[in-house]
Amino acid sequence: MPNSQSLSVEKPSGSIKTSILLPASKSESNRALIIDALTNHQCTLQNLSEARDTQTMQRLLHSQDQTLDVIDAGTTMRFLTAYVAVTNKNKILTGTSRMCERPISILVDALRSLGATITYLNKEGFPPIHVQALQYNGENELAIRGDVSSQYISALLMIAPTLPDGIKLKLSGHVGSRPYIQMTLKQMEHFGIQTQWKENIITIRKQNYIPATFWVESDWSAASYWYSIAALAGQAEIELRGLKQNSLQGDSAIAGIMEQLGVQSTFVEGGVKLTKSAPAKNVSVDFTHCPDLAQTVAVICAAKSIHLTLTGIGSLKIKETDRIKALQQELIKFGATLQETTKEVYEVTRISGWKSSEQPVVIETYDDHRMAMAFAPLALQQNIRILHPQVVVKSYPRFWQDLTQAGFNIAEE
Repeated sequence: MPNSQSLSVEKPSGSIKTSILLPASKSESNRALIIDALTNHQCTLQNLSEARDTQTMQRLLHSQDQTLDVIDAGTTMRFLTAYVAVTNKNKILTGTSRMCERPISILVDALRSLGATITYLNKEGFPPIHVQALQYNGENELAIRGDVSSQYISALLMIAPTLPDGIKLKLSGHVGSRPYIQMTLKQMEHFGIQTQWKENIITIRKQNYIPATFWVESDWSAASYWYSIAALAGQAEIELRGLKQNSLQGDSAIAGIMEQLGVQSTFVEGGVKLTKSAPAKNVSVDFTHCPDLAQTVAVICAAKSIHLTLTGIGSLKIKETDRIKALQQELIKFGATLQETTKEVYEVTRISGWKSSEQPVVIETYDDHRMAMAFAPLALQQNIRILHPQVVVKSYPRFWQDLTQAGFNIAEE
């Protein structure tokens, strides 16, 4: 993993033909770790993610410290808040300055309604928080917004079987990132929990988790950057290992999206092969259930002069950075814009021809791993320089090494 302030990235000299073992899914890993902790660590978890988010989760679940620093891991913050409450751990949860700007009041309010004692230590509605204990008050029915973050919902669902009367959770409004909620329920079922999701109500009665072995699939979010490389390369044959056709991960939607953008997926034993095809000229994608794919797809369409209409990206504003603003600031460097044309409808449009030059275009990453990896494939059309490349450690620590394996010329600056 480079420690330099920037990396220069140049395209391979020939066609791209490579086989990549993708990192394991941090989404599956972090859920499995919480469930394992709720069984008093009696499960066997295989192929856990090497991502910093997951390593942080592992470390904090075993920490004896009063203050748990999640760094910039949103999933870790949300899941640990519920876990610490239900296990009466009496901990302070904090993180980076950006983490302390990401709202958590929806989850805190829900836990308080169940009987949890949680105090904000700085700004109301945001970390750091002091989570003391959950003295169950007999209230097991609660409502929570479904259109802000599925992580709040997943955090509540995983602790539900441990409560005296379980939980009957009513999701209000439009439910975003639905596949992540389904992933949580499927993993809970793997460990013996019976669940019911009917219309907008999820019901989980009191039960015991049954310790089991769980193998974590490779990360479809990480796969999306290789789809981008396949789309932008002149010639490409890429095999991505560790992926399943019937995945629990919502970001497996990238396979269907990329059919429109010029990449075909062929599932084989142990993974998927990517090959090139003809792209469409106009594409519309609803990212409500896969918001982490939006940056990748926006960059591809800008580079290939495909007119893209995006909906369902409102949650991008409260991620590691304001991803909508970050995309706007970086795409303009390549002659493309991302604009809100009507309420909550955005379009990526090319406003000038592609003007490749020997001078690298400098990409700011805004402390966001997905900005670095979404823009890196543009090196296939223009030499680029990525600032703060180490941000990829959050989810895909081997990213730059894997690019080198694929033939990209990468140098620290």
